[in-house]
Amino acid sequence: MPASGAPITDPTRMTPGKWYLMSCGWSLVLIPNAIAAATSTDYGVPARVLFTLAVVAYALVYIFGVYRAMLLGSRLFTIGLIVVMTALWLVSVAGVSADVQALYTASYVVVAAVALLPSPQGPIVAALICAAGIGYVLLTGGGIEIGEIVAMAAIVIAMTGMFGLLRVNSELRNAREELAGLAVTAERERIARDLHDVLGHSLTTITVKAGLARRLLERGEAERAAEEVTDVERLGRQALADVRSTVSANRVASLARELAGAREALRAAGIEASFPTAVDDVPADRQQAFAYVVREGITNVIRHSGASRCTVTLTPTTVEVVDDGVGSPATTPPGNGLSGLTERLAAIGGWVDAGPLPDGGYRLRAECAPAQRPLLERVVRREERS
Repeated sequence: MPASGAPITDPTRMTPGKWYLMSCGWSLVLIPNAIAAATSTDYGVPARVLFTLAVVAYALVYIFGVYRAMLLGSRLFTIGLIVVMTALWLVSVAGVSADVQALYTASYVVVAAVALLPSPQGPIVAALICAAGIGYVLLTGGGIEIGEIVAMAAIVIAMTGMFGLLRVNSELRNAREELAGLAVTAERERIARDLHDVLGHSLTTITVKAGLARRLLERGEAERAAEEVTDVERLGRQALADVRSTVSANRVASLARELAGAREALRAAGIEASFPTAVDDVPADRQQAFAYVVREGITNVIRHSGASRCTVTLTPTTVEVVDDGVGSPATTPPGNGLSGLTERLAAIGGWVDAGPLPDGGYRLRAECAPAQRPLLERVVRREERS
């Protein structure tokens, strides 16, 4: 994105054909100057030809050179272009009769200076070019009306304002495109993170229950095995619904439902569970993030820990999942699940701490800063104490 005051690269975002059509139409204003230079009685034929060619070259350099300089963004090319256009403009002004007002044609070189040079350099250079033209005409004995000076000043001011707006619009357009790209990236990351959470837990639970059903069938306990298979079917349907909701951004995790599902998954895996009986103490704005912590923690306990017991602790500001399994080395880099939890907790002003315990086992802890009481409540309590 260009910085404020930087040169504009293709400010109108036109195709070359559209630019040439517009600039050629504007250059038709130079036709009276070309005719005046060709028919002037003040000079001989060679001089009239030279002045006429200067007017034509001035228009051509404007049409093709300015657009090219916008695309290139080369400072050396820009300076050379402005110098050439200034010289051609002064020659074209010298070639017309004294009674022909030609100073207003400075608008072309003013456009080049203001559009291609950063602010405030562009307006300053444009003003100096106009002043040089006025001085040149006066030194060569020509006459200048006050209206011409006012017109040239107005041209510089108008071009400065117009290209200033173009710069702002260009920056806003670039910012909007960048934000759109960031939004797409953020949505992809959200879908990937949510699918990891949904499928990781659901497939782990399905695998554990399918294994339990197989063992029950091997022991001849067909009735209990059928119950587990029914649960596998239910979990499969729930996982499919969760995937659809995740893609459409309609899924909201429930802390109570996650605790109930986690208790059932641990039971199927043969792990003793110690869970809180209620979630009412957890503020509503934290329950969804805490639900994802429980989901990720229980999934890791079942898949990696080899634990015999798992404990989940809830407070208004923390959630903790602790097991007595083998844990993992402290140097193990965080996986996608922990990275996703870190992002979720950061969004509500919290953080995640995970690692092995000194006496064995593993702990996953998420914590949020205590919520401050409303200002009015704090004032009332302070007055009551006083």
